[in-house]
Amino acid sequence: MTKREKPLVIVTRKLPAPIEARMRELFDARLNDTDRPMEQHALVAAVREADVLVPTVTDRIDRAVIEQAGPRLKLIANYGNGVDNIDVEAALARHLFVTNTPNVLSEDTADMTMALILAVPRRLVEGGTRLLGGERWPGWSPTWMLGRRIWGKKLGILGMGRIGTAVARRAKAFGLEIHYHNRRRVDPRTEAELGATYWESLDQMLARMDILSVNCPYTPATYHLLSARRLALIQPHAFIVNTARGEIIDERALVKLLQEDRIAGAGLDVFEEEPAIDRKLVRLAEENRVVLLPHMGSATIEGRIEMGEKVIINIHTLMDGHRPPDRILPGDF
Repeated sequence: MTKREKPLVIVTRKLPAPIEARMRELFDARLNDTDRPMEQHALVAAVREADVLVPTVTDRIDRAVIEQAGPRLKLIANYGNGVDNIDVEAALARHLFVTNTPNVLSEDTADMTMALILAVPRRLVEGGTRLLGGERWPGWSPTWMLGRRIWGKKLGILGMGRIGTAVARRAKAFGLEIHYHNRRRVDPRTEAELGATYWESLDQMLARMDILSVNCPYTPATYHLLSARRLALIQPHAFIVNTARGEIIDERALVKLLQEDRIAGAGLDVFEEEPAIDRKLVRLAEENRVVLLPHMGSATIEGRIEMGEKVIINIHTLMDGHRPPDRILPGDF
């Protein structure tokens, strides 16, 4: 690529129209108008000729793909907050930059987390669907559709990063007691602001919470962090909400707990094998034992545009001869 030549940027999924328009202006952008996920052979072909690949969470950029990268490829600019879909170690070994779009989706994801924290104990989805069936609603009753109060309950936050902290701020306003487990204890001022209690032992926290919110990143170290053994520690009256990654929870063990009434309910926006969803989970949703959402925790127009703007900044910065601001470094994954 000469200095005046526009970089070839291959984008794997359809992005918001303003972002695609800007990419066309700045780069030789090859866009995905169909929005169908690219198969591995297409990803391999893309890395062989592109200067920049812009994948999303649906694209598995593994070692097999990266090892076939052509000499022009300089950057994998992930359109997403995490990089668990990319073999970052393999990319860095090939001297490729990997970037993501941090600090964009925290508030949107926290909003959705709080929505599930409200929806599951108060049976909001179940109540709404009751009005859509053929059966006539008989009217208000003192004992019908009773849920659980959240005011005064203990909320355990697994992962007190930006999203976990944003969830805590919302939850405090709803009268929940804030508890958390994290790799590192947060700043004392943040703890004081939130009235948050730190638990060094995840096991001990799980056994004492009324609601658990999963907000940690997915890494090899957090795969099935909520294992069958740990899930069994949760109290029967408690609820789980997950808006992080499905792989953090042993989904089969969670299904078993729900089936056996050993947990009160769950709200899941992410799944271990998505887009495939365990049929047992679907049946539990049909029985109003769990609320399922199609990975829409960060799905706002504003958030998606801001993600795209970060991708463009990372590409433009690199092509101007500088290090991208959102690059992933060894130790970050």
